[in-house]
Amino acid sequence: MSSLYTRSKEYTRSRKAQSDSPPSSPSPIAKTLRHERLSRLEAATNPTTSDSSYSDRASSRSSAYTRRENRLAALSSRAEEESNRDYKKLYESALSENQKLKSKLQEAQLELADIKSKLEKATQQKQEKTSDRSSMLEMEKREKRALERKLSEMEEEMKILTELKSDNQRLKDENGALIRVISKLSK
Repeated sequence: MSSLYTRSKEYTRSRKAQSDSPPSSPSPIAKTLRHERLSRLEAATNPTTSDSSYSDRASSRSSAYTRRENRLAALSSRAEEESNRDYKKLYESALSENQKLKSKLQEAQLELADIKSKLEKATQQKQEKTSDRSSMLEMEKREKRALERKLSEMEEEMKILTELKSDNQRLKDENGALIRVISKLSK
């Protein structure tokens, strides 16, 4: 009964391992892991008591382990070389991109400074124009008030002049009448 339990237990393990692997071509690491699981499964289902088969299995295991370690070492060394190359290429590309971006940033900063100076000049000119306009408007208002005052003064003088002319005419008329009366009296 215990042998049945062992078999079913190992059977479920191998089923899980097969379902865990991706359906497309498995990696070399996954192949070696599957191979080791299958060899353990076969060892559990076919127990042998001879020392030679045990030593064969132990030597095959150790050789599998060394092969696995060799493959992993080769893969890691290749990956390190590729990553070192990649890092160097990435560093160089990032460095050149940074230089390009720095030059673009400097150009943008110069352009920004130029635009700011133009904007300041434009605002100053606008302020000067508005201040000039306001000062011109004030000057025009003052001139208009002065002209209105002069006009009202001249109107007053005209009224006085007409009054003086009428008084002068009246006095001439009286003077002429007096001269006539004196001339009649002297005759």
